Amino acid sequence: MANSLDTLWYTRCPVPTGLGIAIQQGWLEDAFRAQGTRVSSLLESNDFATRESHFSHTLQNSVRHGGNIPAISAKAIGRDTRVIGLSWADETQLILANPDSGIKSVHDLKGRRFGLPNWKNVEIDFTRAQAIRGLENALSLEGLTVADVELIDQDIESHYSDQATKNENGVSAYRGRSPSRARASNLEVVALLRGEVDAIFLKGAHGAQVADQFGLTTVIDTGAHPEPLIRANNGTPRTLAVDAHLLDNHFDAAVTIVEQVLRAEAWAQDNASEVRRYLARETNASEYWVSVAYGNDAQTKLKTDLAEQSIAALQNFTDFLARWKFIPRSFDVNEWIDSRPLEAAQSARIAV
Repeated sequence: MANSLDTLWYTRCPVPTGLGIAIQQGWLEDAFRAQGTRVSSLLESNDFATRESHFSHTLQNSVRHGGNIPAISAKAIGRDTRVIGLSWADETQLILANPDSGIKSVHDLKGRRFGLPNWKNVEIDFTRAQAIRGLENALSLEGLTVADVELIDQDIESHYSDQATKNENGVSAYRGRSPSRARASNLEVVALLRGEVDAIFLKGAHGAQVADQFGLTTVIDTGAHPEPLIRANNGTPRTLAVDAHLLDNHFDAAVTIVEQVLRAEAWAQDNASEVRRYLARETNASEYWVSVAYGNDAQTKLKTDLAEQSIAALQNFTDFLARWKFIPRSFDVNEWIDSRPLEAAQSARIAV
């Protein structure tokens, strides 16, 4: 066929996503093999520009399910993409303090030194953005602002995409968390332990494990706050996004992607222990830390839709990124969303 899709490029972040499970199960590859389409991983490519598309969304005929900051950034600077689904799986978002600092509460952060990553050679410093968001949200609960703390940059000269993701027997070793990024997050921890800063932000299974390993003081976990907009950050909600070329020229492929994501999420609801094992592989963490970071009911949080809460949080977070100059402008996220693939996939499931 003249309009056949030769290759679908996929990528996801090292976090709980339906796409990640669909890939691990082999369902995404099977579904596209039946259509004569090859499925390839961006992050396992030997080409830097291809790997970089995980963050910049420049590669045609690609899908990405993960943290929303790179997706928002790509859209804000003119990349022609569409959001076809949003997923909201709450995770730990920790403000951590050196136990010798005397910091016990959010109010104690006033006037103290807060360590921030500062990637100097990347298109969008999502690690810095999510840390400032976590800090700002925490401080707001005490009537404080980021101006009430001293920000200490941890300069990082390397690049997110310096190295390809390693793969051993079908299991990727880094899942989007490259060696460069792993070392960079450890720089913040080292600065905290050395007493060069008083507090830092870490999230997910990695953050929970580091906090326990080094006996750090958890000042607050904004990921556990009852207010959704306090929890809204890079991972809440996560974007399922494709480039417009795929949607315009291979609409059935976009529907197939959503179908396999929904299939994985439906399977997950009744397979809690298997989901923990899958998520442990996705996050490069033990099942224990997956449970700590995402809850014992992590499988119930795997749900991709276009819920109003998720859309509102995505808009709020986009406005935040513009206010902090991480992106050149804000935009209406409703105009970014294309609900047709999700509606088609849901209709097909109902019909079945």
